[in-house]
Amino acid sequence: MKWNFMGLLFGECKGRQFSKPFRLYALGMVFCMLFTMMPMPVHAESTADAVLLAEARTGAVLSEENADTVLPVGSLAKLMTAYLTARAMENGELTKETVITAGDAVTGIKGAVIWLEAGDSITVDELLMGMLAGNANDAAAVLAVRLSGSTEAFVMDMNAAAFDLGMRNTHFTSPQGYDDPLAYSTARDMGKLACALLEHEILLPYLTTWRTFIRGESVEIVNENTLTRTMEGCLGMKAAHSEDAGQCLIAACERDGMVCAAVVLGCEDEEERFSVAKRLLNSGFSNYKLTLPALAEEFLMPLAVEGGTESAVLLELSELPELAVPQSAAELQTVLVLPEYVHAPVQAGQAVGTVHFYHGESLLCSVPLLAAEDVPVIGFPYAFRKVLRFFFT
Repeated sequence: MKWNFMGLLFGECKGRQFSKPFRLYALGMVFCMLFTMMPMPVHAESTADAVLLAEARTGAVLSEENADTVLPVGSLAKLMTAYLTARAMENGELTKETVITAGDAVTGIKGAVIWLEAGDSITVDELLMGMLAGNANDAAAVLAVRLSGSTEAFVMDMNAAAFDLGMRNTHFTSPQGYDDPLAYSTARDMGKLACALLEHEILLPYLTTWRTFIRGESVEIVNENTLTRTMEGCLGMKAAHSEDAGQCLIAACERDGMVCAAVVLGCEDEEERFSVAKRLLNSGFSNYKLTLPALAEEFLMPLAVEGGTESAVLLELSELPELAVPQSAAELQTVLVLPEYVHAPVQAGQAVGTVHFYHGESLLCSVPLLAAEDVPVIGFPYAFRKVLRFFFT
């Protein structure tokens, strides 16, 4: 049976009259059908001030809303404290077993703590567990002083590291992330920090632990990030809440070799941040894939060289990165940008052009084209020998 919906809405169809209740029912059905056909954002009806989803290994942003809005982020600042600690561990300045003696910086610290007092000794391992899984403010203070000599100097190092990571709309004022009008970041910047943290596998045990004990089992640690125990493939990260920042979360997950990181800032409800993050992460894995771009060798024609011992130089691609593309994406479009010639001397590994990879109109990445060999400039000895060979061979 075929229905004339316009006839139903206005009360008549093929000569039949329909009652007002029936017309209202038909109107509701039409709107339901239209609504279900519309694409639904993964953060629909969310109170979050800003959200962002990134593929961590490529840094590609897959979804965002208000990602550049400057907002307080509360104790998510502890992730920068963890980042600086991880760098110190990987360059040999610290190990998990390094014992640190707490100084006066822990005196009077409020909020979440692991009950450190000046003079207490504790390992870096327990400090990281206390700070990342337990949100301990005193643990953050001890790490900051050990790394930079003072809390103030450490805050300067936090902001310097943020700048190096491209976090240009971020300013930290404490290792703990206390509420402060001068402390702020964005979802985009925190996404960059999340991607950088995931490169430091030494932090994963602290980011993913849900419940444990430290300090001789006298202090119980329970992670505020419930996704560490409820979401398959969860790589942890951190939950945070404060009066200024609201309910915040950075969560990461891995599936089939793809790693996504979700940033949720400023929710009103504690549980909402987790549901929004899960929708973002599931959307990323459902709608995107990693692919390795390729360029056929026949496109890498030799490039002419002026004034060199060879008339042309062979080309090669620098290492190609994996790219995050929609699941429906077919082959990527490739654009080569090369000059007509280059001047000698040419050195092997010298960038002489660029390959751009596009998905539709979106530029995914640009990769340098390199000279595969040296081409020295023509000098008198070389030219003289060439002339001799020409006449006497």
